[in-house]
Amino acid sequence: MAKKKAPEGEGEGGAEAPKSKKKLIIIVAAAVLLLAGGGGGGYFFFMKKKAAAADGAHAEASEGGHGGGHGASAEKKGAVFLDVREMVLNLTPDIGQDKARFAKLRITLELKDAKVESEVKPLLPRVEDTVQVYLRDLRTTDFSGSVGLYRLREELLRRVNVALYPAKVEAVLFKDVIVQ
Repeated sequence: MAKKKAPEGEGEGGAEAPKSKKKLIIIVAAAVLLLAGGGGGGYFFFMKKKAAAADGAHAEASEGGHGGGHGASAEKKGAVFLDVREMVLNLTPDIGQDKARFAKLRITLELKDAKVESEVKPLLPRVEDTVQVYLRDLRTTDFSGSVGLYRLREELLRRVNVALYPAKVEAVLFKDVIVQ
């Protein structure tokens, strides 16, 4: 019996060592995750507060210099809108159609400030070329619905920013989109 208990005791002691190591690893990993999560959350919380305070100070400075105004409108006052000339172009015919289709498009570029406008104005022919080359490959179905126009806007924004690099356009806005 003594021999049977000794191996059982060793077996239990041997089994407890790996279990306690696993528990220790799990506890350490949980503590590390908890500290990392708490640190990240605290950083986000305090940086957000700091950014909000800076925005508040910026809004107060804007109100004092401009005779009143709100924080959101004060930030948008710097935006500049630059019209691109009206474009009329042929579209690729839909499958099974022989009739030519046309698109008339007027867009405006939203820029961050007047400094960017001075960089973009001389490059407007490049913007027009980029837009026309892209639109000539589209079909009338590509303009269908708000989803089609949203995709068109996003693609135009991407292409215009590539053409104007290092200057950056904030948004491409539609003034007129007519497909006939």
